[in-house]
Amino acid sequence: MISRHDAIVRLRAASWVREQDTQEIFKILDGLSDRTRAVGGIVRDTIVGKPDMRADLDLATELLPNEVMARAKAKGMSCYPTGIKHGTVTVRNGQTTVEVTTLREDMNTDGRHAQVRFGLNWKADARRRDFTINALYASMTGAFHDPLAGLEDLLARRVRFVGDPDERIEEDRLRVYRFFRFTAGYGDEIFDPEGLAACERAAGSLGDLSSERVGAEMMKILALPRVAATMAVMSKSGIVDIDVAVLEMLARYEDLTASPVAVGRLALLIATGGSAQLQQAWRLSNASIGEAREVRQAAALLDAGEYNQAAYRYARLGAVALQVAAAAGHWSKEKLRTAMEKFHAIKAPPFPINGDDLKDAGFLPGPALGKALRAIEGEWIKSGFSLGRVELLERLSRYFD
Repeated sequence: MISRHDAIVRLRAASWVREQDTQEIFKILDGLSDRTRAVGGIVRDTIVGKPDMRADLDLATELLPNEVMARAKAKGMSCYPTGIKHGTVTVRNGQTTVEVTTLREDMNTDGRHAQVRFGLNWKADARRRDFTINALYASMTGAFHDPLAGLEDLLARRVRFVGDPDERIEEDRLRVYRFFRFTAGYGDEIFDPEGLAACERAAGSLGDLSSERVGAEMMKILALPRVAATMAVMSKSGIVDIDVAVLEMLARYEDLTASPVAVGRLALLIATGGSAQLQQAWRLSNASIGEAREVRQAAALLDAGEYNQAAYRYARLGAVALQVAAAAGHWSKEKLRTAMEKFHAIKAPPFPINGDDLKDAGFLPGPALGKALRAIEGEWIKSGFSLGRVELLERLSRYFD
């Protein structure tokens, strides 16, 4: 458990405080006068010691967006008006990219979009944010600013909405999903009662959210270390619709796996054959859903004892597939350990026959040849990859005798 003193020490020692590229951005935006501060994720994650802290570097500033862009361009920095209507400009200096957002207040919202008013009031800017743990600021020297006492919640691993939860959700209903994500990632899956009740009240009004935004949040949830309890609460609250059997598999997956991954959980979520429906609901990429299907197929082979087949066809996904097979098949930890050892001992070579071999042997291309090739490939796999090229060609010839 870290203290407030530890938090301040970590901020002052943070790499982003020392990096020249970042400091130059601060300086041109009057960071020395404390008119621009780091906010949100970079501050929060620095305090709790999470890795990859450069991935979420956001700045809040008293300067208007056009002034931010003018100053950046004057210093030869790249800048883009990525969300200028809401006061956000992206600035790149060397290897550092930051999002700079002018202090603002949300004036009118419809649950998806907000009209904003720019200002100079740091506390008003903090009040428009979603959770207290995201309303944390730090100057370019690492000096800490906590207008809403969010550090107390962060240190207690408590995720609370800023102000009235219903109002925060009404401003942007995606905050329902973010509440579950942050509670899983920062709150030990222990839900703030008021926040959870507000999410349950909003459950029936989430249909207008874009599938892309929902899917992005859900994939972030699936990538967290522990989410089985969170998914169960989301299902009970009507936020997602997941079968009880799948929820139980998700829980077993976490119990059996030291480092759960999103594709493993996604493979379990499509266990009942709903991959197309899930892909549409969350606007998942073909690559993401395709990899989950492959993990599921490999897991089915492993659960059936087809280790050579799985090693030959899905070697890259084998470790994840074994864990998925264990969760779906009620394996013990000992069975999974033994299966891991057996699988990793298999070194599947390339199939010994290629196109030149077939041409030299006088085989004509066509559906019959393809079917025969698949058959002898199966024999080769079952043999433990022991059949050689000559023997395989002889067996292939029998199909055409």
